[in-house]
Amino acid sequence: MSTGGINPGVEFEEMTAPGRDGQMAAGEKTAADLEAVFDVPVRISVVLGRAKVPVANLLKMDVGSVVELDRQVGEAVEIYVNDRLVARGEIILVENRLGVTMTEIIKAA
Repeated sequence: MSTGGINPGVEFEEMTAPGRDGQMAAGEKTAADLEAVFDVPVRISVVLGRAKVPVANLLKMDVGSVVELDRQVGEAVEIYVNDRLVARGEIILVENRLGVTMTEIIKAA
């Protein structure tokens, strides 16, 4: 299976879950086979919205200034991994911190 442009020239194989008896068939891959990439850093970005602001207005902003975005409250946010759109989701509040939950996975074209 091709990586779809993540890293040209690198191929990945599909992995399957164990059968009902919990045993893997000979030659099948498990999550443990990916251990070499567990520590590879990736950049995750969530786009809440976009706005165009003239530099003059930007310089006038202070603490508490409001920037109007091009999205509505409750509209899906975009989730990027290494600058590639991979999912859409919703903003959630977890213990007084903002988070995001994925609601739609974007298939690679």
